[in-house]
Amino acid sequence: TCLNIGCIPSKALIHAADAFHQAHHCMGDHTLGIHVEGARIDVAQTVRWKDGIVARLTGGVGALLKKHGVKVVKGWARMVDGKTVDVDLGRGDAEPTRIQCEHLLLASGSVELGLPGMPFGGKVISSKQALSPDHIPAKLVVVGGGYIGLELGTVYRKLGAEVTVVEAQQRILPLYDEELTKPVAASLRRLGVQVLLGAKVQGLDESGNVRVLDASGRESALAADQVLVAIGRVPHTHGWGLEKLMLDMQGRAVKVDDQCATSMRNVWAIGDLTGEPMLAHRAMAQGEMVAEIIAGQRRRFAPASIPAVCYTDP
Repeated sequence: TCLNIGCIPSKALIHAADAFHQAHHCMGDHTLGIHVEGARIDVAQTVRWKDGIVARLTGGVGALLKKHGVKVVKGWARMVDGKTVDVDLGRGDAEPTRIQCEHLLLASGSVELGLPGMPFGGKVISSKQALSPDHIPAKLVVVGGGYIGLELGTVYRKLGAEVTVVEAQQRILPLYDEELTKPVAASLRRLGVQVLLGAKVQGLDESGNVRVLDASGRESALAADQVLVAIGRVPHTHGWGLEKLMLDMQGRAVKVDDQCATSMRNVWAIGDLTGEPMLAHRAMAQGEMVAEIIAGQRRRFAPASIPAVCYTDP
């Protein structure tokens, strides 16, 4: 997620949006004496530049795997049992390739959480689509005032969209220390981002407007050319046969101990599949530990704390 459709592409777009915002700011009488005429952005070129960064970094990971003699099989895998995986290589009628193992590591990541009654499609987009826009909508409604919604909402606002953020809690970034979020709220006001707190999205009306229920129970409609649903991510547990292993679960996540061992011997799970915090550096630290345990070392995953960064403005 981080490399392909998360942190890396979003940071690239944040950088481009900041640069465009600065150029736009210089179109008037600027105190520094900098004057820019007719600033515009070629969104297609920005997306190509972002994709190039992602391709270079994923290519680097591929090169590391090759250098260390890791066999990479590209296809769609389904669990048969705790020692066996069938992989569809996408060759039409060909039988799937069966891979057997002594140790099985599950790292299927996470997927965007959708809103009931407002599925992704048409004008309703996920963060994945928001990272590869073909145009900037005139009016964007962002459902969710967490870090994903605010990072991308800020990008779209700096690129010229009118942005409204709808958050069900009474403050933005509800998982962060309130004191830290006050400068972000002030920045959103300066940028002209409208924030509706204690409000819940009910769906789309017949005209395609977003129906919102405020804290007092009044319903209103927000005009929107696009709706970005950013209410979080959930472990990717469906569509690849996880249920055949009958592992112990912890809510939607696979339950693991402090060695990332699941309830089945020699079956391990790391990363977003094991729940919060869904961070790439946590997954990598867990993966290294599991590799060392399989190699015969004694390790435990007991971090004193796990750092996280929220790339809003500031």
